[in-house]
Amino acid sequence: MNFKMAVKLAVKGIVGNKMRTFLTMLGIIIGVSAVIILVSVVQGTTASVTENIESMGTNLLTVTIRGRGAEDALTYDEALTLADKEGVEGVAPVASGNVTAKFGTTTMDVPLEGVDENYQTVRNHTVQSGRFIMPLDVEFRQKVVLLGTEVVTELFGTSNPLGQTVQLNGTNFEVVGVLEEKGSSMGGSSDDKILMPLTTAQRFLKSTGIRSLYIQAESPDMVNAASAQVEQYLLKKFENDEDAYRVFNQTEMLSTVNQITTSMALMLGGIAAISLLVGGIGIMNIMLVTVTERTREIGIRKAIGARRRDILTQFLIESAVISGIGGIVGIIVGLAGNKLLTAAVGLNAQASLFIILLSLSFSLLVGMFFGIYPANKASKLRPVDALRFE
Repeated sequence: MNFKMAVKLAVKGIVGNKMRTFLTMLGIIIGVSAVIILVSVVQGTTASVTENIESMGTNLLTVTIRGRGAEDALTYDEALTLADKEGVEGVAPVASGNVTAKFGTTTMDVPLEGVDENYQTVRNHTVQSGRFIMPLDVEFRQKVVLLGTEVVTELFGTSNPLGQTVQLNGTNFEVVGVLEEKGSSMGGSSDDKILMPLTTAQRFLKSTGIRSLYIQAESPDMVNAASAQVEQYLLKKFENDEDAYRVFNQTEMLSTVNQITTSMALMLGGIAAISLLVGGIGIMNIMLVTVTERTREIGIRKAIGARRRDILTQFLIESAVISGIGGIVGIIVGLAGNKLLTAAVGLNAQASLFIILLSLSFSLLVGMFFGIYPANKASKLRPVDALRFE
């Protein structure tokens, strides 16, 4: 008996018992769809978290100065010297605080950051309209500001804020730009803040030192080297006091996130795969019943010349067809479940081709494995005993 004939007989057997076959497939369908949905949710969540972290800037180091004794900050010039270190692409010192912004009769409390022109590149901030902070703004302490999109919506509604004057703690500032919307990241909303020239912010906030700065490495491979150079400088600056500063490495954080989410994907995928094994046991059970029901058929086939391997192949193929169809239906259900989750609760569920193929392959493997015992049992039946079976 060739392969084509074996498949035809398998399909004929499945069609002859539609409801029983469907119930047998159900375990495979649930298992495959669960694997696809759970792993897709983890992968989608990983992609969203990674995107949020990278939105803060690429190859980024965040340095926070806590200080030691009377030295509780870096000067602006000291911060800029870090740009000369090996592996460092750019440095963006920041002076930060909170202010009350007012336009007309509308007021709101909003974070304020004093920055220079390097901030745009290092933090990957683009301007939606107007312009960014320029070197002359920093040099001459210009009273100009850029607004995040949430600030614009709160203070100006649908009006154009460019050229308007806003009051920050009672002092007038001209709006020269609106930042591109970036959404939220681990540091909070990137759209709910006001930027102004660094020197202006230092005078406005009555803070001359730099306690926070962002450093961009030349490439992902240079992040650790740049981090080591910066730490070496700060260690010398604060007389070997490692508690005087903190260097946050974005690459290490991404690596940690990937490790955690990979572990979660393996754990959830493993749990879902258990239902696939249960489905495989169901296939073995129903194949044993099928062998018993078709004992006389097996006897007749053997009596007219069918070999043991023909019977073995027939039942193995029937088992594989059941699990294969169940796997395909499970994939369809899993993809539909992903779309439903995305539409209903906004989850970013992304099914990769690898997971789809892996689920289908595993379902086929389960079907074949659990079909071996019934198929072997059928192939070992003696024609005389099979023909006498009632």
